[in-house]
Amino acid sequence: MKIIVFGLGNFGTALSFSLTETGNEVIAIDKQMDKINLVKDKISHAICMDSTNELAYEAVPLKDADKIVVAIGENEGAAIITAAIIKKLCDVKIISRALSPIHDTVLEAMGIHSIVHPEQDSADRLTKQINFKSTLENYQLDNNYTISEVKAKKEFYGKTLHELDSIDKYHLTLITIIREVEKKNLIGKKTIVKETLGRTSPDTVVLNNDILVVYGNNKDIENYCMGEEEYDLRNKNI
Repeated sequence: MKIIVFGLGNFGTALSFSLTETGNEVIAIDKQMDKINLVKDKISHAICMDSTNELAYEAVPLKDADKIVVAIGENEGAAIITAAIIKKLCDVKIISRALSPIHDTVLEAMGIHSIVHPEQDSADRLTKQINFKSTLENYQLDNNYTISEVKAKKEFYGKTLHELDSIDKYHLTLITIIREVEKKNLIGKKTIVKETLGRTSPDTVVLNNDILVVYGNNKDIENYCMGEEEYDLRNKNI
């Protein structure tokens, strides 16, 4: 994957190196040339620019990236402005570092829900999360097994769990289902919220846009997230 990392503090630098070591093309951006010089020979590309200047983004291939990480950790204002500019210029998924509870709130209001706190989340753990290309959220149990949120496949729609053998095909264990439901607030306005069904039963029907929370081996989760043809080709060659 092509990952763009904004901010080369301790966390951003460690993340850039870790992503590079796991086979990703990393473009790192920072406004301090001394930080660029430290990483330029160890990653794919390094760009010295002020990420709060929207005009500077003409040289940055935002739309070609698979994911963008805002890892700025020294200036909360710069981090928020950077995320806002990126959000304006492209639709690529943004993962942003948050420096305070207020920063969390601002990011969520901007529609950025992939928020990390380096004080609790290591660069190594975030690398593993990023490397699962098609999953929504992950909880890494160890180097081999993960609990992941994945979109239900179209072939599952309208079928009960009893009818489905496709999940077994991928060697994954279904934990629960997250579903969009319509609710009314106190003034009667309708809103869509996500709810967890809790413990499922064989009679539970999979609906459009359901999110499956599954447990399994990392490779099996990757297989599930592939297209059907790619999956069959990989397993034919094993």
